[in-house]
Amino acid sequence: MSGSSTPAASGGSFLGRAGPLVLARLFTAGLTLSIPLVLARVLHLDEYGTYYQLFLIATTLYYVLPFGVVQSLYYFLPRAEAKRPYLGQTLLFMSAAGLVGALGVYASLGYVAGWFSNPALAEYRLPLAAYTAFLLGSFPLEVSLTAQGRTKASAGVYLVSDAVRAAVMVVPPLLGASLYWMMVVVAAFAGLRYVATWLVSLRGVTGPLVDRTLFKEQLVYAAPFGAAMLLAIPQQNAHLYMVAGAVAPAMYALYRVGCFQLPVVDLLYTPTSEVLMVRLGELEREGRLEEGVNAFREAAGKLAYVFLPFAAFLFAAAPEFVGAMFGEKFLPAVPVFRVSVLGVVLSILPMDGTLRARGQTRAIFASYAVKAAVTVPMVWLGVKHLGLMGGIGSWAVAEVVGKAMLLARVPAALSTPQLKLRVVDVIPWRELGKAALSAVAAALGVFVLRAAAEGAFSHLPEGFVWRVLPLASAGVLFVMGYLGVLYAAGVRPLSLLAGLRPRRAGLSVGK
Repeated sequence: MSGSSTPAASGGSFLGRAGPLVLARLFTAGLTLSIPLVLARVLHLDEYGTYYQLFLIATTLYYVLPFGVVQSLYYFLPRAEAKRPYLGQTLLFMSAAGLVGALGVYASLGYVAGWFSNPALAEYRLPLAAYTAFLLGSFPLEVSLTAQGRTKASAGVYLVSDAVRAAVMVVPPLLGASLYWMMVVVAAFAGLRYVATWLVSLRGVTGPLVDRTLFKEQLVYAAPFGAAMLLAIPQQNAHLYMVAGAVAPAMYALYRVGCFQLPVVDLLYTPTSEVLMVRLGELEREGRLEEGVNAFREAAGKLAYVFLPFAAFLFAAAPEFVGAMFGEKFLPAVPVFRVSVLGVVLSILPMDGTLRARGQTRAIFASYAVKAAVTVPMVWLGVKHLGLMGGIGSWAVAEVVGKAMLLARVPAALSTPQLKLRVVDVIPWRELGKAALSAVAAALGVFVLRAAAEGAFSHLPEGFVWRVLPLASAGVLFVMGYLGVLYAAGVRPLSLLAGLRPRRAGLSVGK
């Protein structure tokens, strides 16, 4: 059953339901992207490293402490008649998780500052604790709306929240505020978002706020995924913590720039995976499980046409990208950056969302357990003997191992008694082949351009516009090459964009 997929039989492509979320995140992606780029220019290199260390701690807790309870809403809400208990007990659980996270930050930040050889971290104890508490407490905001099929409302919340967040992180430093006061303002924003979470999530739903029986069922479902996150997030961030503990903050700033990725993956993968989970739940309720593989291949095929060229361009134009976005002082980060681009390619198949939608969270846990076992010794040896490249290399190997384990379980998750699938049946081979061929051809053009124009850009005037000129030249050449080869292969790019438009026939796109 390999080959291109067909839309689910519902009057149009289910992927169109992700359109509002994708468009909202696309609008705010530029603002979100501005945060590290602006801070790289207004903060001292040591302070920039401190900024990354602060948010490394907060985001680690953000993904670990929810224990899968928030994500379980994608499973329960599409199937539930009374939605308020699931929402209420999730909000209460996350409020408690936020309190635990805040206490952990306050108590341990002094120790972490010593481990990172960065005493300045300890000065941020209070604002980081407050930010962590409210960040965790507001986690269910967009998820609660998307899981109810209210994708337009969720898109609106993403739009407002991301725009305000970018503003409160960029404007204070531009006005001369220190990193400490930026953290104070960010914590205040997170507090307002926490209040909004309670007001928005429970609006229009009925039933008791908490149901012990339903909460137990929710915890049983979430526990394997939550346990997987306890392994996955520390494992994914192990190279960041190991490098932070081995080098000075300024060198850590270079490493984090090397690990930097544009928000295209989150922009497209997350809403696509979320809508895929809801769609699989609907198909299960309607007794049409055999259509699940079509939905999976459709989602993966669309992502391939974006992620493969995106990764190929970043790899080929890495020097131009790092120089334009962060400045020439960060050019030593280019080798690390090229390895980190692998993460974009590995995000093409929405496997974790598929397994969660089919209740196979134990498979996710097993994958992360193996990744953790591979990562811990590898990252220790890698950083010790190979420095920064050893850190990013160990991360890449572990990611490949984990994705391979997830892929091995997807066919069984999408199979039915009448339809037994294999790995080759769930992958959109035609789309992958055409996208890969076009992306590689376009990337070769960028390498040729650099060799032919060597030294041509070395005497450009100062200023951001002039620094971007080499990157823009490479980008124009790449896009022309990619679209040209794609068109020659029989793919019409406009038809790909049409797949993200909301469809009216047969499907509600949200309220």
